Amino acid sequence: MRGWTMHFKRLLLAGIVPLLAVPAHAQFNQPNDYPPPSADLVIEDAKIYTPDGWATTMAIADGVIVAVGSDGDIAPFRTVSTMVLDLDGRMVMPGLHDMHVHPMGAGMAQSACDIPHGSDAEAALAVVRECAEAAEPGAWITGGGYDNNSLGVPPTRELLDQVSPDNPVLLRDISGHTAWANSPALAIAGIDSSTRDPEGGIIERNASGEPTGVLRESAGSLVSGRIPEPSVEEGAAALAWSLGEMASFGITAFDDAGVSETTARAYDLLADRGDLDLRVRGCLWGGDQSLLGRHMEFARENFSPTCVKLVLDGVPTDGHTAAMVEPYVDAGHAQHDQTARERGLLLVPQDELNNQVAELDRRGFTVKFHAAGDAAVRAGLDAIEHTREVNGFSGQYHNVGHNSFVQMSDIGRARDMFASFEFSPYIWYPSPIIGDIRRAVGEERMERWIPVKDALDAGALVVPGSDWSVVPSVNPWIAIETLVTRQVPGGGGEMLGAQERITLDQAVDIFTRTSAQQMNFGHATGTIETGKLADIIVLDQNIFDVPITEVHETKVLMTFVGGEMVYKAE
Repeated sequence: MRGWTMHFKRLLLAGIVPLLAVPAHAQFNQPNDYPPPSADLVIEDAKIYTPDGWATTMAIADGVIVAVGSDGDIAPFRTVSTMVLDLDGRMVMPGLHDMHVHPMGAGMAQSACDIPHGSDAEAALAVVRECAEAAEPGAWITGGGYDNNSLGVPPTRELLDQVSPDNPVLLRDISGHTAWANSPALAIAGIDSSTRDPEGGIIERNASGEPTGVLRESAGSLVSGRIPEPSVEEGAAALAWSLGEMASFGITAFDDAGVSETTARAYDLLADRGDLDLRVRGCLWGGDQSLLGRHMEFARENFSPTCVKLVLDGVPTDGHTAAMVEPYVDAGHAQHDQTARERGLLLVPQDELNNQVAELDRRGFTVKFHAAGDAAVRAGLDAIEHTREVNGFSGQYHNVGHNSFVQMSDIGRARDMFASFEFSPYIWYPSPIIGDIRRAVGEERMERWIPVKDALDAGALVVPGSDWSVVPSVNPWIAIETLVTRQVPGGGGEMLGAQERITLDQAVDIFTRTSAQQMNFGHATGTIETGKLADIIVLDQNIFDVPITEVHETKVLMTFVGGEMVYKAE
């Protein structure tokens, strides 16, 4: 009996039995004479954003919204012990979601050798030189943030050797899919002219066949696998920093889009200490069968390891690793494998992918795909379609992530198969990586770059995923503004994919209601309604009353998760 009880508790903590996690008075119709719960907190004189329009007052009891409306609606729930928060007309809205983040990496990056986005070669190498001078002899130097478009010269191991001749260096580019290593790092990994490309990866070579130091996709793992992993304690400290950062921007729930065992144990450590304040769904790496087989071992309150991450392709930059339906425009790789990369890399055979997704769906996992190119998006949708034919609709809204390019014929398929599109902020307006992408795919395809409006018009479930720390900031207010403008924050300059602009209401909806639905938590969060959990945020301005080009300046004053304040601005 004890084993069954522990198993049931893990299911409950992971959110698989979510209704039982909500207090009884919010679930069932009680007799008319049942006394209303006493509110722990009443928020008044506010501008509260609800599905039924604006309200002024809200009551919260045991972490649940028990009333929302006017002062009269709240009166039965007030007692002498109720705390009252007068907001002087400030806006209250549901907490935001980020459906694709790498928070442990973001926390670790605070002590890494990071190159400011847009740096030229001189500036980038100066950063590496400074890191090398400060490092212990032989210590690894890691970080990244460079992009070819800004460097102005091809990245080579010789360039890194000049500034770090003795310390091994491994830097990730702005996309996270290309690594740049120096000669000591290549030597440690045993990479030379005789080393074959690994499955799903490319070792770039010069005309003589020698490695240049640029490693695409899985080839980067040949070097990164030699770098010591952080400890669970170090991982927990990195996560704690990142969770605080996200809470400060009003993010109350998110998908961690790449959870290893170390990451899972770091979440557990935070949860067991009582320090895991935000709601997290962990997407376990699909290649780690041991981890998948033990996933409920890691379930805790606010941590649900019920998602699996599968990588289908790379990125549509100079490396040509995103899988495309039509060929890339620029050549770029004539030296040894231009034909092989003419349409990019599809990393998983379709039959294998179909079977894998169907089995994960049967086991109750939600699948999150990395799919940047339109051929990879199609492969992901084909796998979901196969899964629905085999299993029917399981309730899991499998999630095709990034979707930089999507064929219109595939956009229309998603709704009927209950698939969701996760689009990536911070690259739907002009930024350093765009020059690389534009040269690779051509202007015509850039007109429908990240087709958010097309997906919404087709009735698909759409959610946002920043991909932080691949991008420099997790700030969702930048993303909400630029969804509407498709320009740099504050407006002005080029509109990138102008025909894919959406309204502010739609932008808010995908960060709140539809994201909660995709997490299978729409019954509990995503909107401010009676009976739902009090995951709410207080803003310094009403985003619907200011010019759209000022939305990115929004500051969060307070963040509540389950009625508990987890962030308050100084």
